[in-house]
Amino acid sequence: MRANGTFGVKAFVPTELKPEPAVTTGLPVGVATMEKHFEGEIAGRSSTLFTAAYDQQSGVGTYVAMESFEGSLHGRSGAFNFVHSATTSGSDRTAEFFTIVPSSGTGDLAGISGTGGLGADADGTHRIRLDYELG
Repeated sequence: MRANGTFGVKAFVPTELKPEPAVTTGLPVGVATMEKHFEGEIAGRSSTLFTAAYDQQSGVGTYVAMESFEGSLHGRSGAFNFVHSATTSGSDRTAEFFTIVPSSGTGDLAGISGTGGLGADADGTHRIRLDYELG
């Protein structure tokens, strides 16, 4: 099944977590937590651990995010984890990865599996797509 929705970031909180031993590279590495709210066929909220090597000025970098979602898909309630990553050169989005974590589903979403994707419209609307199965 396919579920579509929109989302907004309600909180983005950078942390001071630094890997040891410290290694200096051309892009700074940062860690943050995020809270997102979703609407549409995907409705609910998520708590996210976000890691990136990213340059704010040029928009160049790569991120990896692990999200814990709770809410509903097509009216089925529960929770599950999903992971996603992408790379940008400042004007594009490549090397995208998105998967639902196996065995992470609860409630009506127990047994969920699948893939998905994220994107942003020209007007700044953030979109999510899940292609999932319940088994």
